[in-house]
Amino acid sequence: MDIKAVILAAGKGTRMKSETTPKVLHQIMGKTLLGYVLDNVKNFVSEEFVIVGHHAEDVEKFVNTNYSNAKTVLQTPQLGTGHAVSMVCPNLENFDGLVLILCGDTPLIKEETLKNFVEFHKTHSSDITVMSTIFENPTNYGRIIRDTDNSLKCIVEEKDANTEQKAVKEVNAGIYCLNWSKVKSAFGELKSNNAQGEYYLTDIISWGKIQNLNVNAYILDDSDEIYGINSRTNLAEATKMMNRRNLEKYMVNGVTIVDPDSTWISEDTEIGQDTIIYPATYIEGKNKIGKNCKIGPCAHLRGDVEVFDNVKVGNFVEVKKATIKSNTNVGHLSYIGDAELGENVNIGAGTITANYNPLTKTKSKTTLKDNVKIGSNSVLVAPVTIEEGANIGAGGIITKNISPWALAITRSPLKVLENWVKRQIKQ
Repeated sequence: MDIKAVILAAGKGTRMKSETTPKVLHQIMGKTLLGYVLDNVKNFVSEEFVIVGHHAEDVEKFVNTNYSNAKTVLQTPQLGTGHAVSMVCPNLENFDGLVLILCGDTPLIKEETLKNFVEFHKTHSSDITVMSTIFENPTNYGRIIRDTDNSLKCIVEEKDANTEQKAVKEVNAGIYCLNWSKVKSAFGELKSNNAQGEYYLTDIISWGKIQNLNVNAYILDDSDEIYGINSRTNLAEATKMMNRRNLEKYMVNGVTIVDPDSTWISEDTEIGQDTIIYPATYIEGKNKIGKNCKIGPCAHLRGDVEVFDNVKVGNFVEVKKATIKSNTNVGHLSYIGDAELGENVNIGAGTITANYNPLTKTKSKTTLKDNVKIGSNSVLVAPVTIEEGANIGAGGIITKNISPWALAITRSPLKVLENWVKRQIKQ
C-alpha cells in the first residue's frame, strides 16, 4: 500500500525566541530539526508534504534545495494542526493509501520506529492509529483518553483538560497513520469550539469513533523519541539525548570513544572499527571515517568529510568538505577545507588550505597527491595542486601548482646579526 507523509512545520515556535530562524530550521550537530524528520521517512514513503507558515520562504528554500521528493504546502493563516493537514487535501484528492502525519520538531524519532508504527496500523486493520507514550510528567502534552474497555476514546489537549484528565500519564506523541480515503472527509468537518479557537488534529480520533472507524493507539516504549523542541532548553536537551544514542551505537560497533561526556558525533557519520575518538572532538553533518583512525583530541569535522583507513587527524584540527586517503597524517593546529589529500601524505602543524576568496565569495579546491609532505606553518592558496611526492618547506606560501617530487621553498634567506642583542643592551 502506498504511503505519503505530511510533516507539520508551520508553527512560529514562540518560546524559541528566534526572530530570524523558524523553529524547524534550528540545528542539532549541523542538521536541521526538519531534516531529521524528512530523512526518517524518505526511505519508505512515496512523497512528502511539508506544511509551511512562519518564515515560509526559508523553510521552502530548505526543502526544495535538499529534498527532491518533498513538496511544501502553505498554511495561512495558521488555525491549528487540523487546519494544517486540511491544506494538503487538494494534493491527495484521489489518493487511496496511508498518510503518515508527523511534527517537524521531533528529530529523535527513528525510521525503524515509524516503520513499526505503520506495520501496527496494517496488522490491526486500523483506519486511524495514533502514537502514544507514557510520561511521568505529562505537562504540555495532549492526554490519551481511553474507554472503559481500554479502547481509544479521544485525545484532550492540556488547555482543555479537566483535573482528572490532566492526571493521565499516557500522552499523544503527535504522530498519526490514516487510511486516507476513509478519514479525509474529517478535515472538512472539524470544529474550533475549544480554548484556542483552533482546529485540532486530535479531534479526528473522536470523529473516527462517531463514524465507527477502527481507531487504535500504538504505545511507544522509548518516550525520548518523541521529545519535542519548543525552547532553546529543549534543543540543548534533545542534542544531548541524540548524542548519547549516537555514541552508544558507535561504541557497540567497535569504536573507542575515550570520553563520551565531551565527544559529539552526528548520526549521519559512519565510523569504522578500531578507530579512536579522543576527548573534546566535535563531528557534525554527514561524514565517513574508516578503520584504525585516530581523531582528536579537540578536532572538529564540519561535514562532507571522508577519511579512509589508518588516518590521523590531530588535536585542534578542523576539516570541512575534504577527502583524506589512507595512511595520511594531518598535524595539529591545521585547517583542511575543500581539499583532497592522497595516500601517505603528511601535513605539518599549522598548515592552512586557503580555500575562500572574500572578494568573489567563492571557494576553491586544494589537491595533494600521494606521498606529498607539507612543512609546518604552510599556506596552500587554492586552487592549487601539489603533485605526487612533492615537498613543501616549512613556512611555505604556495600559490601555484608544484610538479612531482619537487621541493618548494618560499622563505627568505636566514640573516644572522652577531652580537646584536648585546649591542642593544649597551645602548
